[in-house]
Amino acid sequence: MMPITDFLTAIKENGWVHFKQCLEPAFVDELNSALVTTYEICRNIQLRNGLAGNTDGTVHHVLGQQPVFLQFIKRLELHDYIKSFFSVPYILNSFGGVINLPHKASYVCNMHRDIRTFYNIPMMMNMLVMLDDFTLENGATYFLSGSNKYDERPDEIYFYEHADRAIGKAGDIILFDSLVWHAAGKNTTDKARRALTLTFSRPFMKQQLDYPRLIGYDRNNDEEFSEEVRQVIGYNARVPVDLDEWYQPPAKRFYKPGQG
Repeated sequence: MMPITDFLTAIKENGWVHFKQCLEPAFVDELNSALVTTYEICRNIQLRNGLAGNTDGTVHHVLGQQPVFLQFIKRLELHDYIKSFFSVPYILNSFGGVINLPHKASYVCNMHRDIRTFYNIPMMMNMLVMLDDFTLENGATYFLSGSNKYDERPDEIYFYEHADRAIGKAGDIILFDSLVWHAAGKNTTDKARRALTLTFSRPFMKQQLDYPRLIGYDRNNDEEFSEEVRQVIGYNARVPVDLDEWYQPPAKRFYKPGQG
């Protein structure tokens, strides 16, 4: 692993850093199997609610659906690098996945960035976990290096001519500033290409789903959760719903001191 100082320089200048072989093959297989099962659940709900258009292969909020995803958070890879990016405590903002299906483009294939407002301090970071090899043929992600430093939306022709491609192996992980413009490539092979997609943010930003409530407020004191895991899931940055929850000593507050 690279020194933290080198990581901070690279993430500031290029906006993304590729870490190789972070996960052992057996764990990748577990995650892959769980993602396929979870996609079936998400797809049924998408279809039932009339959201079939361009959502093929997209999976949202997997935490709590399969035990292995909670295990991923409990052993969170590259935590020290994520923490150094924010320099303050951070929380999980979203935890999803993408199954890049052959010859089917979902909305993630559009050039985009995952935070709408341009900030001069780190606000959100993405994690891309490769569950299959990423190749040019199966749609390796485009990253426009350095685009995290500018507020302007790049011209799409320029983007596709100058963006780097995230070619890698199953088990690799990419961390990138959410201000980086990126896009999934088109999968021209006959096999699906899978990945986990997570975002982390400063604690005052709303989570896309209430993960502490999903996992269970009663599990806040579970011995299986370290203080670090409780922080990442969001147990230290909850919103009280009544005055009794509001008027609590610091140790019992829903939004704990020191959240940044």
